[in-house]
Amino acid sequence: MATIRARKLADGTVSYTAQIRIKRDGVQVYQESQTFARKQAAHVWARKRETQLDEPGAIERASLKGATVKEMNVRYLVEVEKARPLGKTKRATLTAIGETYLGQLTDTDINTQRLVDFALWRMSKEGGGVQPQTAGNDLAHLGAVLAIAKDAWGYQVDSLAMGGARRVLRKLGYNLKSRERDRRPTLDELGRLLTHYQAMQARRATVTNMLKVVGFALFSTRRLDEITRIRWSDVDEDGQRVLVRDMKNPGQKIGNDVWCYVPDEAWQIIKTMPKVGDDIFPYSPESISTSWAKACKLLAIENLHFHDLRHEGVSRLFEMEWDIPRVASVSGHRDWNSMRRYTHLRGSGDRYLGWEWHEKILKAPVQLGAASMKWLNRRVLTR
Repeated sequence: MATIRARKLADGTVSYTAQIRIKRDGVQVYQESQTFARKQAAHVWARKRETQLDEPGAIERASLKGATVKEMNVRYLVEVEKARPLGKTKRATLTAIGETYLGQLTDTDINTQRLVDFALWRMSKEGGGVQPQTAGNDLAHLGAVLAIAKDAWGYQVDSLAMGGARRVLRKLGYNLKSRERDRRPTLDELGRLLTHYQAMQARRATVTNMLKVVGFALFSTRRLDEITRIRWSDVDEDGQRVLVRDMKNPGQKIGNDVWCYVPDEAWQIIKTMPKVGDDIFPYSPESISTSWAKACKLLAIENLHFHDLRHEGVSRLFEMEWDIPRVASVSGHRDWNSMRRYTHLRGSGDRYLGWEWHEKILKAPVQLGAASMKWLNRRVLTR
């Protein structure tokens, strides 16, 4: 039974503390208390809480030490990476969230209101002044953690909190969805980038061969992390296709292995890569991403992401009048709706027909350096 104790405060008012003590075999196994301004409220809480604690396993769950959001994020990063390497964006986002005030809150503190407040804070000057889409991405990455925290680790997380927060923010007028990009590189921009990489290769042959990587990304439509995961054992010579492991998908990623057709231009690039180790492109995705960003900055090419090469590659196939199933066999998309964002067409025909850089990419020598071999060895150890 709970006990209710009255306490007179300095201002003359009275507060009521409801205290619950549970004993088993004469030993106290649980204790909890709450203070209320009204005695009736204290009695109501005590009755309700005693009923909850009577449920099987309730005391054990209540006795668990709460975990902070930062601790849950760290655990998620460790556990998920055992299955496969995480993307740089997700890792950076969850790490950054852990360093904010939200990261210090415990699992039982997280509710719809707290998540809404966090998104609004992120969009404020104090929180970084980010766009609603960025705040939405923060919630999406955090949502992946909260979705498994209760069932996988027993943390007391409200499974409905994240959905409620996104619903409230939409009703407040915030569009949390990422804007669809329609940025495609021009032939001039690609020529400048490849000229830059060609000069880099001439100065130091063992650096990441960005000529091969950029060319393959463009003609194969593969994402950056997919390119660096394709193995020689994943190549189907007869079908001119490769097995793309853990392809990005809203409903499933890990284990979502998809066979994708490789267009002739990309297939020719594969044939020029040396068969050293398991991976066709034994380079670190972080190194490729960094190299791309530095080159664009140096050449004053604005707002061009490496992923825009996939956009360009898919749009090119539509401009060549490939039908939807045929394009999907290359890109790996499952439905037309998800492909729509990549079809910002610039006419018809293949503007890469006779493109001088394709031949230069094929002839570019490949020499793997210490960094590439280190990455290759690391990849082998994590499999």
